[in-house]
Amino acid sequence: MSAIQPMNDNEFALWRDYLEKMCGIHIAAHKAYLFTGKLMNLLKDNACKTFSELLMKVKADKTGKLETQIIEFMTTNETLWFRDGKPFSIMQDVIFKEFADNIRQGKKDKIKIWCAASSYGQEPYSIAILFQEMKSKGLFNFPDKVEIIATDISETVLYHATQGKYDVISMSRGMPPDLKAKYFDGDGKYWTLKENIRKMIKFQKLNLKNPFSNLGNQDLILCRNVCIYFSEELKKT
Repeated sequence: MSAIQPMNDNEFALWRDYLEKMCGIHIAAHKAYLFTGKLMNLLKDNACKTFSELLMKVKADKTGKLETQIIEFMTTNETLWFRDGKPFSIMQDVIFKEFADNIRQGKKDKIKIWCAASSYGQEPYSIAILFQEMKSKGLFNFPDKVEIIATDISETVLYHATQGKYDVISMSRGMPPDLKAKYFDGDGKYWTLKENIRKMIKFQKLNLKNPFSNLGNQDLILCRNVCIYFSEELKKT
C-alpha cells in the first residue's frame, strides 16, 4: 500500500475554501499543519491516499456523515461556567434588572435570549442558574417568562448539552461549590443539572452560515469567541 501523500498548497487552498463555504471557519496558512493532523484519521478511515481524494468523497457523500465528521474535527469546544465573570455581572446588575422592569411594567411578556455556539451548554445553563439566583434574592421573579435558545453546529456537543450531565473536571472549571450543591445532583463522578434548570434551555443545531431568521427577535444574543474563527469578509457580513 502506498504512503499517504502530504497536503500540498493547492489541496490546502481547496480545503480552506470548502470549510469557509460550508461553515465559515477560516484556516490560516500558518495553521495548515494542525488542520492536516485533524484530518489524518479521517483520511485513513476512508482509505484515501491524498487529501484531494478525501475532499471528493466528502462532497460526493449524500448522507452528510463525512461532512458532520469534518465539523466535529474542526470545531473547538472550549468552555467554562460563568466564563470571564464580568459579562455575567453586567447581565445581573444591569441587563436582567432592566428585563424585570420591562415585564413588571407590561412592556414585555417574554424575554428571549440566544446563545450561539453554545458548545456543551455551560453558557446557557450558567444564565439559567443566574436567573434562578436572582429570583431567590427577589431581583428577578419571572424565570418562567425567560426563553433561552442555545445553538451549535456540532451534533455531538448538543447531545451532551441536552443531558445536562458533567464530569468532575468540567465542574471544576468555574462552577462555584455552593451553586453546584444547589443546582446539581451528583454521585461523586458525574453531576446532573436539576430539571428546573434544564427545562429553561432549548437546544438546536444551527450553522451560523445559514439564515437564522426563524429564531425570531431576541432580547439578548451571546456570540462569544465565535467570530475569531471566521474570515474577515464573513465577519463584516
